[in-house]
Amino acid sequence: MSSDGNKKQFWKRNTAKVPGSIQHVYGAQHPPFDPLLHANLIKAGNKPPPSTPGKPKKATTFQEFESITSDAWDVGDDDDELLAMAAQNLNIEVVMETANKVIENHSKQQERRRQDDTTEPGQGEEDAQEEVAAEEVEEEEEDEYLRVEEVEAISPDASFASQGSPYADSRLVKSHSEAPIGSPRDAAGERAALHRQRSLPHRPPVIPLVARMADQNTSGTPAMTEREASRLDKFKQLLAGPNTDLEELRKLSWSGIPRQVRPIAWKLLSGYLPANAERRESVLQRKRQEYFGFIQQYYDSRNDEHHQDTYRQIHIDIPRMSPENLVLQPKVTEIFERILFIWAIRHPASGYVQGINDLVTPFFVVFVFEYIEEEVENFDVSSLQEEALRNIEADSFWCMSKLLDGIQDNYTFAQPGIQRKVKALEELVSRIDESVHRHMQQYEVEYLQFAFRWMNNLLMRELPLRCTIRLWDTYQAEPEGFSHFHLYVCAAFLVRWRKEILEERDFQGLMILLQNLPTMHWGNEEVSVLLAEAYRLKFAFADAPNHYKR
Repeated sequence: MSSDGNKKQFWKRNTAKVPGSIQHVYGAQHPPFDPLLHANLIKAGNKPPPSTPGKPKKATTFQEFESITSDAWDVGDDDDELLAMAAQNLNIEVVMETANKVIENHSKQQERRRQDDTTEPGQGEEDAQEEVAAEEVEEEEEDEYLRVEEVEAISPDASFASQGSPYADSRLVKSHSEAPIGSPRDAAGERAALHRQRSLPHRPPVIPLVARMADQNTSGTPAMTEREASRLDKFKQLLAGPNTDLEELRKLSWSGIPRQVRPIAWKLLSGYLPANAERRESVLQRKRQEYFGFIQQYYDSRNDEHHQDTYRQIHIDIPRMSPENLVLQPKVTEIFERILFIWAIRHPASGYVQGINDLVTPFFVVFVFEYIEEEVENFDVSSLQEEALRNIEADSFWCMSKLLDGIQDNYTFAQPGIQRKVKALEELVSRIDESVHRHMQQYEVEYLQFAFRWMNNLLMRELPLRCTIRLWDTYQAEPEGFSHFHLYVCAAFLVRWRKEILEERDFQGLMILLQNLPTMHWGNEEVSVLLAEAYRLKFAFADAPNHYKR
């Protein structure tokens, strides 16, 4: 290694690498950032240190940052436990504060009632009305202070989510038309209550796995708009023919696939099913039998000396996946272990690499929707019939295999595919937003330090699952979507946060931001805008490689 090896040493260890061995992936275990839960962490991380007049502090370099946080990237449950404990303590403080104020308010009301006994009847009646109004404000405050937090949780800077947010209808906050009409004292009481609610610490709301959104593309069965119903009819008519026009299916699917037809559309677009409708059933039966033949042939060897390390790593990685309420179900864990182990055995050039495990989840969730109507986050997968579970498992394996066939160089020895894509991302960003590129250069932020995970996990750790499924609708429809178009999505995704990036003034702040981007509340609208911008970049640069160069 050359003289500048100190910097590269952090990313490339001097351990012997053997094709097919387990390769740890930097940052692969971090879930999408929840801005509500980590708000205090971000504030602490972004707070500038006190500066001495006339002696500016030198910007944090990567080497200094590495030495300070030598164990920062260790994977473990300690951080999660500390955050959970902090949240629990925070909630206890909120409860105690609220309880004390309620007791104080009741004491004041008791005192007022004693004074009312000595006032005139007319005056007492007027004061009683004011007290009733005040009590309504206080009760409303106590019952809804946590609900108002959800409104305050969404940053006004998030321009994607600020217009037509899909969560606007689900927030349980009373509108102005429902508020009691009373005296100026009532209005003052409401303002005080709102100020108090806003001052309370945030608690993350419960966000559905595939979203409670007013869009049938990702949710259960909300009422469809006329346009959505029309699109669904077009899909059904196209799929009902004896030979499906795959080119037309790609055009329809680019803007999102309705939930009702997404399973068969994904199987067709991935090449798992033939376009001829008569052959589909026989192909499904043959491929499913072939998969379970692999199970009988290979799965018992998971404890052999040559394969036990692979199986052990898979067994460790699955509980770290998201969403936990799905993958921690014993039946789901068992299915994922079989899928990943069989794929690793059949692809010795790469073997199992951390990051591949995430790619099973979207297929599994989408194919479960063939058999259920409710939201998958609340569904016990083991309640499905055994035949349905076998079909879901085999279909997920083959579709994931088709995906990985196109990006397998991302996971072979030294992962050259990812190295090339990260370099291409750097060149592309330097052309489309020079200020962002120079800002990261100024603070010695290497693209590999944050974009490696974007390429390795296909942005699954940066976006909620509902957004990943919508994103993959377009990836399936786009030629070389996972291997080529994904580069332009990453570029558009990075530039989307230019304001936040330019506000950071040191290496540490930039790394915290780029590895914990606040996308927890994103929905279909934000993903659609992101994809449109990515398509614009592809149109400008894909067929003109010289545009990368100055």
